[in-house]
Amino acid sequence: MTLLDEKRAVAPPRPTPPSWGAVTLRDLGLGIRFAAAGGREGWIRTLLTAVGVGLGVALLLLASSVPHLLDERNAREQARSETRISGSPDANAVKSDSSVLRINATTEYHDRTVAGYLMRPDGTKPVLPPGVGRFPGADEMVVSPALDELLAAPGNELLRERLPYEITDTIGDAGLRSPGELLYYAGSDTLTPASGGHRIAGYGDERGGDPLPPLLTVLVVMVCVVLLLPVAIFIATAVRFGGDRRDRRLAALRLVGADIGTTRRIAAGEALFGAVLGLLLGLAFFLGGRQFVGAVEIWDVSAFPADLVPDPMLALLITVAVPLTAVLVTLVAMRSVVIEPLGVVRRGRERGRRLWWRLLMPLAGLAVFGFTGRISAYEYAPMKPFGIAAGAVLVLVGLALLLPWLVEACVNRLRGGPVPWQLATRRLQLGSGAASRAVSGVTVAVAGAIALQMMFAAMNADFNRMTGQDPTRAQFAGYSKDVTGEAATSAIEQFRATKGVEVVIGSVEAYASRPGEYADEDVQPTTSLTVGTCATLRELARIGACEDGDTFVVHPPGGKDMTDWVDATARKGEVVEIGSGSRPMRWTLPADSTTVQGREDPMGEVHYGIMATTGAVDAGKLPGATISVQIRVDRSLPDVAEYVRNTAARVDPGMRFVTLDSVERDRQYASIQTGLQVGASAVLLLIAASMLVSQLEQLRERRRLLSVLVAFGTRRSTLSWSVLWQTAVPVVLGLAVAVAGGLGLGGALTWLIEKQVADWWLFWPMTGVGGALIVLVTLLSLPPLWRMMRPDGLRTE
Repeated sequence: MTLLDEKRAVAPPRPTPPSWGAVTLRDLGLGIRFAAAGGREGWIRTLLTAVGVGLGVALLLLASSVPHLLDERNAREQARSETRISGSPDANAVKSDSSVLRINATTEYHDRTVAGYLMRPDGTKPVLPPGVGRFPGADEMVVSPALDELLAAPGNELLRERLPYEITDTIGDAGLRSPGELLYYAGSDTLTPASGGHRIAGYGDERGGDPLPPLLTVLVVMVCVVLLLPVAIFIATAVRFGGDRRDRRLAALRLVGADIGTTRRIAAGEALFGAVLGLLLGLAFFLGGRQFVGAVEIWDVSAFPADLVPDPMLALLITVAVPLTAVLVTLVAMRSVVIEPLGVVRRGRERGRRLWWRLLMPLAGLAVFGFTGRISAYEYAPMKPFGIAAGAVLVLVGLALLLPWLVEACVNRLRGGPVPWQLATRRLQLGSGAASRAVSGVTVAVAGAIALQMMFAAMNADFNRMTGQDPTRAQFAGYSKDVTGEAATSAIEQFRATKGVEVVIGSVEAYASRPGEYADEDVQPTTSLTVGTCATLRELARIGACEDGDTFVVHPPGGKDMTDWVDATARKGEVVEIGSGSRPMRWTLPADSTTVQGREDPMGEVHYGIMATTGAVDAGKLPGATISVQIRVDRSLPDVAEYVRNTAARVDPGMRFVTLDSVERDRQYASIQTGLQVGASAVLLLIAASMLVSQLEQLRERRRLLSVLVAFGTRRSTLSWSVLWQTAVPVVLGLAVAVAGGLGLGGALTWLIEKQVADWWLFWPMTGVGGALIVLVTLLSLPPLWRMMRPDGLRTE
């Protein structure tokens, strides 16, 4: 054995190099230690990242709770819906010990709906609505907590006058759609089927809601994309807080021997720690905010805390996606940075940002729309919601990617100007990435909102129907078949005596038929009989001279068939029968009755038949008569609507009383628009908070530079204006991109749904909101800026 062999025999074996996985875990752990034990500066940077991510995670958890929230609301609404008695063509025909007569007594108060029902039990064991423990007796009511609070609040005397019942209990959560719902159930001992009450056997409607039409499905998909994409962009922006300080620290690690791969893994570990901490903070924000959600009402929408339960799969996706996004964003960001032992070099400054690949994403999104195909509003063809969502995401993300190139290209051409302007432009020329990232969320949100507004405008005609009503002639209308006899004429006089009422078109209506014997296959000629004053009849027909005691035969305008039908019944000088049943009233139509043409009333309905003034027919003796009132008020009088509604409640608590409107909105369409308003409010608050956090992070990075400038005599106003300009330039460019991209996306979506753009100028309101948001954030960042502009900021540890 040679000497070399002996040395090899006694030499220890070489250590096995660690595996790639072990190295990666070691470097990630080192990055986590830097983030968790990096001193005061490290903790501030980590907390800024965690707060930013936490705000986004809280909103994502809120969004993932929406399906459960809607399911619970729908379940409670179906549980309290009435169950008609099965097998009976007439629900009033069957009566039992548990059945209940009820009538809808819903009203309005200060533009809020107060839902209510009058109920009368048929037996000793009446069925109870969900959430109600005891059936209310006569002149008693059970109310929702929100209505109880509203009735107890000062200044609501008119509502208490309208609901004069004694409150005996409150409705439990099981009987309410939301905590802020205004609902009551009142007992009555006078309600009958003849007065409009219908009989129910129980509660719980198992029928599902109507499916969404294709256009509304597209709208829902776009609402989800527009509301959630800015949140995802903000989370991706938040994980890059403190990037400059991190890069300088990694350069120091390169100086002691770390390679490029190690520095990137350490940076990923820091981002991972901030993202995980942000997940925990987001969960805390969500759970803490959920406790107060019942007290918050946005656009008349609120929710029970128990309804806000994230979908398990979506929550798992958020838990995995947020840390993974943080790591990927960090690794991608570091590809443009060269970290050397003696400093940091950013590659982007040498060759600039490239444009071509940034344009590919919005073009790819438009191509996806073309592949998806156009969607007809009238065909329930299979939808491709994922294609629509993917196309919209590609377009909006492309806009966010286009903004940094545009900001860099513009600021590099800026020269000269006042000192604040030069400070701002020079700072942007040195590094505009942070400013562009801060504005990207606003850009995406405004662009998406513009596109949605264009879709809403294009769909407006499909979901907003012209009613034909004329609010200039009358603002309210009521109808009741419970007020007959002398009470009918008295009710009309009560409306005329109501404060603020200018005109009442009040009439008593019944059916008149031609007497005689008719075979089973024959139809008895029948028309309407309307009794009112001359002023009222002139609103219903084209009547010239009129005195009390006159009668008229009214032909429908342009309706020859109905004219023959009216003439077959209203034979001048002949007898007609008024009312139905076994004891109709006989009355002779005067031979000198004038023939006139009918006209539309303020409700848009055309009247014809027999019309008589109050002196010609005793309206109090008409069998089976109903009253109809249409009311014009002095709209300058405060609470005039409440005075009129109180009179209607006194006349007949179950009166159908409506507000006249020239346009009727589809309920599903209106609910989606309300959901968009609620979601947009939450997203705008998030964007404002995120921009403020980003602005504070940038100021903190430049604290020492600001202190140096102040120490050399720079005025604080100069630095404040420079910060303002530094924010304003990316904002103006971002809003320009948002307007152009939003109009393009909106035009593509209107083409997709086979519509035409209704208005190309819809971007002004959203642009103003985006600009106001930036101004607000800048003003809120000025106090921290002034605190940082102190010479003692030059001290360091």
